[in-house]
Amino acid sequence: MLILQDARALLQALWKWGILGSLVGVLSGSAAAIFLIALDAVTRLRLDNPWLIVGLPLIGLGIGYVYWRYGGAAGRGNALILENIHAPQRIPRRIAPLILLGTLATHLVGGSAGREGTGVQMGVGLAEAVRRWVEAGSANLRRLLGWRGDDARLLLMAGISGGFGGVFGTPIAGMVFALEVPSIGRVRFDGALPCLIAALAADLTGVVWNAPHAHYPALHSPELLPLELLRVALLGTACGLVSFGFIELTEAVKRQAARRLAWPPLRPTLGGLAVLGLLLLLGLDYGGLSTSLIDQALHGEAVPPLAFLAKLILTAVTLGVGFVGGEVTPLFVMGATLGATLGPVLALEAPFAAQMGFVAVFAAASNTPLASVLMGVELFGSDTHGLAYWLVAVLLAYLVSGHRSIYATQRIRYAKDGHPDIVQNETVHERQERRSGSH
Repeated sequence: MLILQDARALLQALWKWGILGSLVGVLSGSAAAIFLIALDAVTRLRLDNPWLIVGLPLIGLGIGYVYWRYGGAAGRGNALILENIHAPQRIPRRIAPLILLGTLATHLVGGSAGREGTGVQMGVGLAEAVRRWVEAGSANLRRLLGWRGDDARLLLMAGISGGFGGVFGTPIAGMVFALEVPSIGRVRFDGALPCLIAALAADLTGVVWNAPHAHYPALHSPELLPLELLRVALLGTACGLVSFGFIELTEAVKRQAARRLAWPPLRPTLGGLAVLGLLLLLGLDYGGLSTSLIDQALHGEAVPPLAFLAKLILTAVTLGVGFVGGEVTPLFVMGATLGATLGPVLALEAPFAAQMGFVAVFAAASNTPLASVLMGVELFGSDTHGLAYWLVAVLLAYLVSGHRSIYATQRIRYAKDGHPDIVQNETVHERQERRSGSH
C-alpha cells in the first residue's frame, strides 16, 4: 500500500511539473532568446557607432526616472526574487519588461553590465504569470494539477533555472544555480524536478529560436600533480580576492551615490558621466559585455595585465550608480583576464588558467560553487583531472570571498568555514549592517 502511495505521489509530481515546468521553460527560454538576439543587435550597433557612449548620462536619467517613478518593488530585482523564494508573495508583472528594456539601454551606450540578471528576472516574472494563472483558475484546474501552496516557491525557482540556463545555454548549471543561490551552505533539492524540466525546456526552446550563445574552446587540463593543484589553488585564491573587491567596491559606490544624491534618477545620470570618463580613460573594450576580452584570454592571446581590474572598476561604477543588467558576464571577463595574466606567473598555460578564472570568480561572487563547476563542465568540457582542478579553483575562491555576495538577500544557512560570527538565516545584507553597527 505504501509503495502504491509513493508511486502515485511521484506520478502526480511528474504530471504537475511536466506541465508547469515545461511551460515556464518555454516562456523563459523564448524570453531569453529574444533578449539575446536584441542584445546582439544593440551591441553591434554600439560597436559600429562608438559615439553612442556620449548618451550615458541621458540614458542614465531615463533608466533612473523610470525605475524611480514606475519600478516600485520591481526595482529591487534579484533581491526581491530571493526574498520570494523564502517567503512567496507577489512579484510585480513589470519586472520583466523593465529589466529587458533597461539592460538593452545600458548596453546601447556602453554601460558595463551583464545579462544573467535580465534572464533570471524575466524567467521569474513569467513564472509569476503562470502562478497567477493557476491560482486565478478554477478549483478543478488546481485539483487536476495537484497544486499546493508551497508550489509557488518551486515555480519561481523554475523561473530562475529557465532564465539562467536559457541565457547561457547551460541547462544543468541553470538547474543547480536555482537550487543553490537562495542560501549559502544549503541546496534546495526539493525544487530539483521543476528546475530541471524548466532548464531543459528553456535550452531546447533556445535551440528552436537559434539563440546566439557563446562557444568556447575545450578544456585541456594538465596532468593531476600536487604542484599543479597548488598553482590552481593560488589562482583560486586570487579569484576570491577579486570577487571580494568587486562586491565591496560596488556596495561602496551604491552607498556614496545614495548619500550624496537624494533624488534617485540623478544617480545614474551623474554616474553616467563617471562611466563615460572611465570608458574614455580605460578604453571602449571594457564597455558592454566585453566578450572580446574573454575570447582573447581563452585563446591564449595577450590581454592587458590589469584588464581584470579595469573591468572590475567599470562594472562596479555602472551597476553601483543604478544602471541595470547582470553581474555574471563581467565576472566571467574579470576571471578570464585575471587567469590569463596570472597563468604564466604561476607556470600554468594561459588558456587553462583563463578557464579556471572564468568560473571561479563567478562562484565566489554568487556563492554557487556547485553550479559554477557544472557550468565549467558544460562550457569547456572536462576529464577527471579537469574536474579536480575545477573543484580546487572554485572552492578556494568561494572560501576566500567570505560571506559576501552580489545577491544582498541571499541567506546564510551555514557558515562556509565555521566562522563564529554567523547568525543562521540572516541575509548577507543583514550581516553587513549588523557588523557595521558593531564597529
